[in-house]
Amino acid sequence: MNRKYTQDELNKTLWAAADSARSNVDAGVYKDYALTILFFKYLSDLNKRKYEEYKERYGEDETRIEEKMKLDRFYLPPNSSFDYIYSKIEEDNIGEEINKVLHRIEDANKDKLEGVFSVDFNSESILGKLQQRNKMLRDLIQDFAKIDLSEADDDIIGNSYMYMIGRFGADAGKKAGEFFTVKSVAHLVAMLSEPEEGDRICDPACGSGGLLLLAGEEVEKQGSDNYALYGQESTGSTYQLARMNMFLHGKDSARLEWGDTLNNPQLVEDDQLMKFDRVIANPPFSLKKWGAENAESDPYNRFWRGVPPTNKGDYAFISHMIETAKPKSGKVVVIVPHGVLFRGSVEGKIRKQLLEENIIDTVIGLPAGLFQTTGIPVAILVIDRSREKGGVNENKKDVLFIEASKEYKDKKAQNELAQENIDKIFTTYKERKDIEKFARVVQLDEIKENDFNLNITRYVDTFEEEEPVDIEANLKALAELEPELERLEKQMREYLKELGIK
Repeated sequence: MNRKYTQDELNKTLWAAADSARSNVDAGVYKDYALTILFFKYLSDLNKRKYEEYKERYGEDETRIEEKMKLDRFYLPPNSSFDYIYSKIEEDNIGEEINKVLHRIEDANKDKLEGVFSVDFNSESILGKLQQRNKMLRDLIQDFAKIDLSEADDDIIGNSYMYMIGRFGADAGKKAGEFFTVKSVAHLVAMLSEPEEGDRICDPACGSGGLLLLAGEEVEKQGSDNYALYGQESTGSTYQLARMNMFLHGKDSARLEWGDTLNNPQLVEDDQLMKFDRVIANPPFSLKKWGAENAESDPYNRFWRGVPPTNKGDYAFISHMIETAKPKSGKVVVIVPHGVLFRGSVEGKIRKQLLEENIIDTVIGLPAGLFQTTGIPVAILVIDRSREKGGVNENKKDVLFIEASKEYKDKKAQNELAQENIDKIFTTYKERKDIEKFARVVQLDEIKENDFNLNITRYVDTFEEEEPVDIEANLKALAELEPELERLEKQMREYLKELGIK
C-alpha cells in the first residue's frame, strides 16, 4: 500500500535520504545531485501512477496507454525510470547510466525539460574516483528507492524541495547566497510587494526560485492563480534547480532565463526590457566587477542616473529593477546592504536622484545575523513607481522608516524573523504611522536637510535611557562587603601557610 506522507514526515524522510549519502562533497555542490535525484524520483513515481491509472481504464491495450502517456504533462520513455536505474545499481558505470537516463528524459520532453539535468553523475573531479563515486550514488539511490512519492500532493513535494534547499543552504555557509534566501526574509519581501491578480512578477537574481514562488502564493491567497512568474539566474546549476522547483510546484509556464542580468538581460520583448508589475530580489551584496565598464554603452540605458562603482554592484541591480518595473505603477522590493542607504560619491548621487523622483517609499532595517552569507544587518528598500508624476500616488511625498533590527528570534546558528516579527513589520508598513523607537514617516524636506542620507537611525530615535547609577548606595554596599573580603583574605593566607606557600 502506498504511503501518504504529511509535510513534516516527507521533509524529514527526504532529508535523511539525501543527507545520509553525502561523503566529502561540499554541501553547495552535493545539493545539485541530491535534488536532481529527488526530481527524477518524483517524475518516475508520478509516471508510474499515471500508468496504473491508464491501465485500469484501458486494460492491456499498451498502445493506447502509451499514446495517452505521451500526451501527459511529461513523458518517460522506456528504460528511463528510477526503477530501471535501481536495477543497474551494481554496475560499475552507474553514474554513466544515470546520465543516459536523464538525457533520454530531456529528449522526450524538450519543450519543458531540455537541459534541466545539468549535473554530471559520472564526474571524477566533483564526485571522486570510481569507488568513492559509486558508493555515494548507490547510497543515494537506495535511500530514495524506499520513498514512494506517487501519492504525495504536488504542494507537499514542492514544499519539501524548498525545505531541502533551505537545509542545504544552512550547511553551505557563505555559498548559500548563490541559491537561497532565508524563507522568513523572502516571505516578508513577497508580502511587501503586494502582488495582485494578473500581475507579471519578476526576480532578476532568482536563485532557486523560492522568492518568486512565495510572491505567487500572495496572489493565490486572494483566491486567484492568474499571475505570471519570470526570473533570470547567472549560475547554471542554480538556474536548473529553479526550473525543477517551478515544475514541482506546478508552475510549468514560468519563464526562467539563464544569464548575467546586468550584462546580458534575457527578459526582453521587441528589443526592449520587459516591464513587470512587481520586481523582487535578493541580489548579491556589493558585487565586484559587475560590468561597470559596459554600463555607459548599455543598449537599454538602465544606468542613466549614474554608473555605480566598479566593485559595488548594489545600485546596478537597483537601477535594473527600476527600469524593468512598469512606469507609473510598478513596485520594486529589494534586499540591500546598509551601505546603500548612506554611501556617498556616485551612489549618493543615484540615491538623491531616486528621492527627487519621489519613488523611494519605505526603508526597513532588519536584524544582523539573518543570512548565512553575512553577519551584517541588511535593509529592504520598497521603491514605488506609482509615486511618479502621473501615478496614483504622485502626491505621497514622504518616506517611511522602520527600524526592525531588534525584531528577531534568537537561534544558535543564526537569527530568524518569527511570524510575529514579520506581521509587525508588515502591519507598520501598511498603516504608515509613527511608532516610538520603531517607525517614522519622514518628509522629503527633512531627508534633503540630511544630504539625502537614508541611514535609519537618523530618523528613528532608538536611544534607550540607562537606569541612573546610585553612587551613594554602591559605596555603601562596597563598605558592607569590606569585612567579608578581609575575612576571606585571612582565611586564604592560612590555607597557603598550611600548604607551605608563602
